[in-house]
Amino acid sequence: MIPETPRVLFIADAGPEAGGGHLMRSLTLAEALSVRGAACAFIATAESAPLLETFAPAMSRIEALATDRSGLAAALAGQGFDALVFDHYRLAQPDHEALAGGRACLVIDDLADRPLGADIVLDSGPNRRPLDYTLLTDGDARLLLGPEFAPVRSRFAALRASSLGRRGEAVKRVLVTLGLSDVGGVTSRVVDRLRPRLGDVVIDVVLGAQAPSLRTLSRMASHDRRLNVHVDATDMATLMHDADFAVAGAGSTVWEICTLGVPAAVVVVAENQKAAAAALSERGAALVLDAGSSAFDGALDRAIMRLVTDPVQRSHLSEAAAGVCDGQGAGRAAEALLETIGRKAQAV
Repeated sequence: MIPETPRVLFIADAGPEAGGGHLMRSLTLAEALSVRGAACAFIATAESAPLLETFAPAMSRIEALATDRSGLAAALAGQGFDALVFDHYRLAQPDHEALAGGRACLVIDDLADRPLGADIVLDSGPNRRPLDYTLLTDGDARLLLGPEFAPVRSRFAALRASSLGRRGEAVKRVLVTLGLSDVGGVTSRVVDRLRPRLGDVVIDVVLGAQAPSLRTLSRMASHDRRLNVHVDATDMATLMHDADFAVAGAGSTVWEICTLGVPAAVVVVAENQKAAAAALSERGAALVLDAGSSAFDGALDRAIMRLVTDPVQRSHLSEAAAGVCDGQGAGRAAEALLETIGRKAQAV
């Protein structure tokens, strides 16, 4: 039997190096669990606390000085939880098992590069297979693989039908969202290429308060009426719904793009994004670019022109993207974790 109010603790990495994606997808799963009656809390460090304050001010927090095993163990001392959720690439099987202490454990991953001490592994990579985790997990671990389990906030799923219904319209609004941390200042680089090629099209730019591009883009916006800069935007679903195409980072944002069927150029800004981005390209669900390539600027220019001038291309991208992800993955993952909590409670 599942406890009347299951208690779930999230340990998500965040900061200049890790970015904000781990925390955002963990918050999405926490939302789905809360709707189903769970009480969720997050480990808060100096790096993650500002993001939690912005995007989940009412979320319960437990302060920790660090998110290595010793720092987390100290923060967890005396705390009672029924399950732990890890979204942290620097933690592996010994850490998961020591910290979970026999409680239900879900690990969100997309690397498949280290042993995991998990009852459930969630990896939404489009080409991920059970074989990838055979040697990395216990034989009893439940694998939630593929975009059908991608954690997408409920607001996106709610707007899916409306968004798909407006595809095919002329390009009047473009969204640029390359991650809150704006790795390497890639956001201003992209906006520089967009501005001379879009005429009167409105450009919505989303980035974090500490993003390297923020000062430059704010200065641009002061004399370019087309440019709207959104810092730590809390209604991404509406911005994405209203965009006629997007230039987006290849992290968890791609599942939001697919849910809403937004034609997009997807930009790889980290090594762990390459496999998923390649799979989207193979399916015709996005134009894929590598920010680290010496040919990036030219490839971006060509992608922009295709998206601006070719409605057939946009339609094909939208249809293929919508077929990848339906936005219901967080609910599926939440149900799986609650089932595991209940099974472990019965075994005690």
